[in-house]
Amino acid sequence: MVVDFRRAQSDHSPLNIDGSSVEIIKGTKFFGVHLENLTWSLNTSSITKKAQQCLYFLRRLRKAHLPPPILTTFSEGPLRAS
Repeated sequence: MVVDFRRAQSDHSPLNIDGSSVEIIKGTKFFGVHLENLTWSLNTSSITKKAQQCLYFLRRLRKAHLPPPILTTFSEGPLRAS
């Protein structure tokens, strides 16, 4: 990761490690955290999407009039498993 605090944007020279050129990418997922241009927007939107999917599923189960213990069972795993 190249961190450059200069105000004027400039192109960086290619980085070579053991004769191989290092690929330049815009973003990546590292330890489950999405990183892109040192902002949290991609990571936040990814977590929000997962939460919305789980909540939709729970709302559907609640509309089916399932008892609260069963809803609790379904709500405990999906976000942690991904």
